[in-house]
Amino acid sequence: MAVATAIRGSTVVEITPVETSSWHRKMGISPIFILPDTLCRWQWNRKLNPSYEKVKAESKAWLESFHAFPPKAQNAFNRCDFNLLASLAYPNASAEHLRTGCDLMNLFFVFDEYTDICDAKEARKLADIVMDALRSPDLPRPQDESVVGEITKQFWLLAKKTSIKSAQDIFIETFDNYTTSVVEQAEDRSTHHIRDVESYLRVRRDTIGAKPSFALLHLGSELPTGFLSDPLVEYITTITIDLLIIGNDICSYNVEQARGDDAHNMVTIVMNSMCLNLDEALLWISNFHDILVELFQETYSIIRRELPILKTSDAAVSYIDGLGNWVRANDCWSFESERYFGQKGVMIQSTRTVELLPRI
Repeated sequence: MAVATAIRGSTVVEITPVETSSWHRKMGISPIFILPDTLCRWQWNRKLNPSYEKVKAESKAWLESFHAFPPKAQNAFNRCDFNLLASLAYPNASAEHLRTGCDLMNLFFVFDEYTDICDAKEARKLADIVMDALRSPDLPRPQDESVVGEITKQFWLLAKKTSIKSAQDIFIETFDNYTTSVVEQAEDRSTHHIRDVESYLRVRRDTIGAKPSFALLHLGSELPTGFLSDPLVEYITTITIDLLIIGNDICSYNVEQARGDDAHNMVTIVMNSMCLNLDEALLWISNFHDILVELFQETYSIIRRELPILKTSDAAVSYIDGLGNWVRANDCWSFESERYFGQKGVMIQSTRTVELLPRI
């Protein structure tokens, strides 16, 4: 039997689909729903970094040394395997750069779990701690502050050793935007505010953490001046982020709705703002995703054909292809880890059929 595991601060919530049929009948809700096959026409295939196992062991041991979670919660965290996400997202990275990617994915989700149980004031405090640790990594952290400060400090000290200055600057700028957006999410959670699609995407484009993750696509390679600010590159980057949002939200919806934490999820946003049921909302999201896929492919072709800098910069080519790979990586990790579907992920990836979990 599959058990979806959620971590709420230091508390493990295990959601087991036991006797859900009677609950569904009582609530008048269909007991299953079908995940749209959003990447059936995606040209990037799954690719795993060959250093995955070695670097995973290193990053896992590093994170566990902080005792950020009690043992049971740490075990649940490990089953999510955020190191796998990094190893899929950066398949061509050196072992040193993959270590930065693995440590970053672990930092993201520690910060995410800690702030998920915070109001806006406490989330702002944690965000300030993280940003101070990034900006002043050589200074000792106060003994009485959250462990997330020391985790961030050690992550960044190691990352700086193998990354160029321009990538570091972009990372800190975009990570600041990420932490600020998480505070905004905490405010929405405290006030039970459910956004419309447009305002949700505005915030979610930062809370998903894609922009600092993309900075790792050029840790050791200087991108041409002005490349990231080129309108076509900015456009395809936004499309990529929206594809990641949809991919993440349709997979995470089941466990989030089960624990009553689905207000910051596109499925709930569409259901609420458009007065649709779950199946109708998923159809709308699938159609929207198809449009984004077409836009990505068209923009990618234009960039490869008409942007002169790609003819002379391998780093620029690698960056654009890295965006496409990130979409595939996120999708594969969503099913291969136990984050959203327990041990049934690979089967659900094939069948697309999901049993709706009861509210807990």
